[in-house]
Amino acid sequence: MSSIKNISAEQRKIYVNPYAWVVIFFVGCYLLYVLRSVLLPFVAGILLAYLLDPIVEKLQKCKMSRLSATLVVCLLAILIILPMLLFLGGMIENQVSLLLKATPKYLGLIMEKVKPILSCLAEKFPDLQNSNIEEAIKGNIGNSLKFVGRVLKALVSNSFALVNLISLILIMPVVTFYMLRDWKSFVQKVEDLLPRKSKKNVIEILQEINVILSGFIRGQISVCIILGIFYSIGLRLVGLDLGLLVGFVAGIISFIPYVGSITGFILGVVLAFAQYGDISHVLYVVAVFMCGQFLEGNFLTPKLVGESVGLHPVWVMFALLAGGVLLGFLGLMLAVPMAAIIGVLVRHSICRYKQSTLYLD
Repeated sequence: MSSIKNISAEQRKIYVNPYAWVVIFFVGCYLLYVLRSVLLPFVAGILLAYLLDPIVEKLQKCKMSRLSATLVVCLLAILIILPMLLFLGGMIENQVSLLLKATPKYLGLIMEKVKPILSCLAEKFPDLQNSNIEEAIKGNIGNSLKFVGRVLKALVSNSFALVNLISLILIMPVVTFYMLRDWKSFVQKVEDLLPRKSKKNVIEILQEINVILSGFIRGQISVCIILGIFYSIGLRLVGLDLGLLVGFVAGIISFIPYVGSITGFILGVVLAFAQYGDISHVLYVVAVFMCGQFLEGNFLTPKLVGESVGLHPVWVMFALLAGGVLLGFLGLMLAVPMAAIIGVLVRHSICRYKQSTLYLD
């Protein structure tokens, strides 16, 4: 009996030892970094299951079994997402081919508009010659286009990237289905592993994290889709040939605060100036993005995302950039959940600190 007691005491020491948890944390981060190339379909499937779980819960309330509700939700997701992806793929391909065809024309128009400015620079700075400046501009633009071409060629020819894409398409739906079907059992198993003394507090923290994640991710996806549609339609009505592509790009990266609108604004202004060469169409593009920002700031973000999610735009931008640098596209997917978790833990730690004797004394 004494040996059993000694073993259980040692086990308790291991479990409550903070250094052991630190080691486990860093080992988990290292494994995440090493396995980042194969984790994408699994993480994507888990995130998609997390987003679809409330729909399954509502169907269960309508007297459907968990399996039946999961099958219905997965079928509806396929019927909605697959045609959307096919439509977007065809639209993007059409717009990219149009961009490649129109690039020489746009470059010529831009150089014609820039020549008066170059002449003024040559008069003020005699050492600068128009021909040298034009050759430098054309050379830089040509090198940039060649670099983009090499990157696209590498992406297309890279077998590993194709394997990742195929695995994402094939594995992600399977992971989503099983996670949706067994979501409650996974949650129950996690709750059973929580320490009994602090179980109530930990569950409260997890619930707060869930509220922030659901409010931010689901709301931000809705904002990105609405803004992408708004910018695409607005720029096409203005008459911009590549309006659909610019609007799609501006909408899809609007989950990064300010980056989507600024990128779309710059692309739209440059393309409008290259296509028409007048200030009126440039002002039309400016008006479209001003309306989009007004719509986002006053209606979309307050209604769909809410102001109580507790994620500051600067913190979100830092998390996305850090995640992208460390883990690539996988890091972008994990950035916001990790930022929300860290934010909640920091807020609770500050509350604990302000209630401690260290702060009060």
